[in-house]
Amino acid sequence: MSLEPALMTLTEVARAIAMKQVSSHEVTRSLLHRIAQWQPHLNAFMSIEAEAALKAAEAADAELAKGNVRGPLHGVPLAHKDMYYDAGHVATCGSLIRRDFVATTTSTALQRLKDAGQVRLGTLHLAEFAYGPTGHNAHYGPVRNPWNVAHITGGSSSGSGSAVAARLTYAALGSDTGGSIRMPAHFCGVTGLKTTVGRVSRAGAMPLSQSLDTVGPLARTAEDCALLLALMAGADPADSTCSQEPLSDYVGATKGSLKGLRIGVPASFYVDDLDSEVARVLDETIAVLKREGADIVKVELPDQRQLNSASQLVLAAEAAAFHKRWMIERPQDYGAQVLMRLQNGLAVPAITYLEAMRWRGPALAAHNAATTGVDAVIAPASPMPAPTIEESDVGGGPNAPAMVQRLTLFTRPVNFLGLPSLTVPSGFTKSGLPVGMQLIGRCFDEATLLTIGAAFQRATDYHDRLPKLPS
Repeated sequence: MSLEPALMTLTEVARAIAMKQVSSHEVTRSLLHRIAQWQPHLNAFMSIEAEAALKAAEAADAELAKGNVRGPLHGVPLAHKDMYYDAGHVATCGSLIRRDFVATTTSTALQRLKDAGQVRLGTLHLAEFAYGPTGHNAHYGPVRNPWNVAHITGGSSSGSGSAVAARLTYAALGSDTGGSIRMPAHFCGVTGLKTTVGRVSRAGAMPLSQSLDTVGPLARTAEDCALLLALMAGADPADSTCSQEPLSDYVGATKGSLKGLRIGVPASFYVDDLDSEVARVLDETIAVLKREGADIVKVELPDQRQLNSASQLVLAAEAAAFHKRWMIERPQDYGAQVLMRLQNGLAVPAITYLEAMRWRGPALAAHNAATTGVDAVIAPASPMPAPTIEESDVGGGPNAPAMVQRLTLFTRPVNFLGLPSLTVPSGFTKSGLPVGMQLIGRCFDEATLLTIGAAFQRATDYHDRLPKLPS
């Protein structure tokens, strides 16, 4: 193959293995070579299982030689956020508390990828208990951004964003409760799909917030995200909150055109107080979508700041409820920042929480009414490019807490409403940091978002650009 296997997209490498143009063993070796080069700079992996991965790759090649194909991911090595339980393997959840926790069951999302033939490459770093938007971790150190290792990756799916951007895995499961897929996608220059609440089973994935958590992929392209969604989505007896809503042809949707689609641009909030380079990239993205045939219209959305506040209340209360026993028995084993956020959740009155939950239905109805006639809404994933690790950490100065709050300003409303959102690499700052735009859709209409994202990626090359190995 002329292209180094590690630099192929998920879709390309899966096809190449299936057609025997390259072996799973060669592909796995190619990734392990890059991991050895990049991991000391990035800290993206929690565990690297080189020997086991090569053995599994050899087994996949032997099966293929006999004509036994397990599925669309046969022999494709992947690593995922270390909060997806895999029976017999440790799942640290980025914490000290679960540092030695060996799962006895396998998460449904992960099992469906295994059934499709994926090879386990290792596990990826994350914010402690998936509770943090930056990529900092008090126990295992920060994950670093491949485009500039002094900068954050975004969180909590920090290792997933960093590893996909550096081509250390073709794709990775993340989770999105307040922006934890879309933040790393934006800051690291990859494609990230936050699914509709209930579209993908959460069984066997470490919970954070029972009503906000979603499972979804980070990958190079919208086409890759579509492939993974098609494999994972659908009802699951092990998760009563998983929807019976019919599935779409997600991969087929990526072949569609923008002609006839109407995309809404918010009149306020998502376009207010933007970093100048994020504002420029938004304008350039809109121009590309228009040129490709989309009809661009202004939309007046309901007050997004209220949605933001409600999302934070719900997350705080539900996370505190899940962690209450450990907070009592093992408070010293939490990082200071995560413990403080969890303890704040104990102070949310039950009435306030219930009011926020009751308001979700009317808030979604108001959003749907405001977006009648548009197929998706486009907005920046964050008002700013990636800040440095130092300035966004505890002790990063008086502005650090406000900065961290601002990072997720544009993601939390989507979580509260339960909507799907696809973040695509849309440009770069003058200093070379990626900028991502999110497409916000209607409940269970991931297909339209994937159509728009794939069409945009056919017209641009931001998703193909490669960070350079730090010297």
